[in-house]
Amino acid sequence: MPEGKIVKALSGFYYVLSNDKLVQCRGRGVFRKNKITPLVGDEVVFQAENDTDGYILEIKERKNELVRPPIANVDQAILVFSAVEPNFSTALLDRFLVLIEYNRIRPLICITKMDLASETEKINIRNFAADYKKAGYDVLLTSSETEEGINELFPYIKGEISVFAGQSGVGKSSLLNVLRPDLSLKTNDISNHLGRGRHTTRHVELIHIGEGLVADTPGFSSLEFSEIEPEDLNFCFPEIQQLSEECKFRGCLHISEPKCAVKSAYDNGELPGYRYEHYLEFLDEIKNRKPRY
Repeated sequence: MPEGKIVKALSGFYYVLSNDKLVQCRGRGVFRKNKITPLVGDEVVFQAENDTDGYILEIKERKNELVRPPIANVDQAILVFSAVEPNFSTALLDRFLVLIEYNRIRPLICITKMDLASETEKINIRNFAADYKKAGYDVLLTSSETEEGINELFPYIKGEISVFAGQSGVGKSSLLNVLRPDLSLKTNDISNHLGRGRHTTRHVELIHIGEGLVADTPGFSSLEFSEIEPEDLNFCFPEIQQLSEECKFRGCLHISEPKCAVKSAYDNGELPGYRYEHYLEFLDEIKNRKPRY
């Protein structure tokens, strides 16, 4: 039986790429019965008599999956945040980073619209970028207008399955259009009334960019920590995880425990205040979420 990768899902059809050929498939009824949904990124076994009448027979084991957006086997998440319009938000970025880290996906932080930022705003962005680099993240400063930093993206994309994610209006589609001009992805201006962008992407699709596959997604429709337990959060902040190895007590949650290396680093200014404060906010949110039945 032939094998391939689902590169597009739309209206109940799954488009499987196999040997440079695209085959339109449906999922077998057994998937619905077992409440399994084929996802873009899935490696599958399929059967097809022609290019439009295939059936997916088997979904191979996934190394990871995201629910919203629905995609599987992602190598990295390129988290796109704008310097301005909408303004850069460390709280939102940290929320994305926690979700990506929890799903064991490698993140790349890409800050767009640097051409629109004032000199003061640029200094602030570069200071934030330095903090995240110190925490162990790669950070690119880019502009779709001036093409600043665009060429730096290609080595990250090469040979990988990447998902572009971020809030609406930050310029994900504009960035993809610069990376591959023939895409002509639809973009919308920021809605001044709402202060945020309008969604322009309606489905998940893997597209060839450079020497890799990139997913342009409708964005994360849920940023809740529904699967994360309090003891997991430590591992979603790399610098806090590293510091925690020096805490006196194993399982330290870094709140008020004695001889906590994380709290000490925060008090001494070695750990950026906003990162620790977001950790505490997220921890409180996780502890106080309503139980699922």
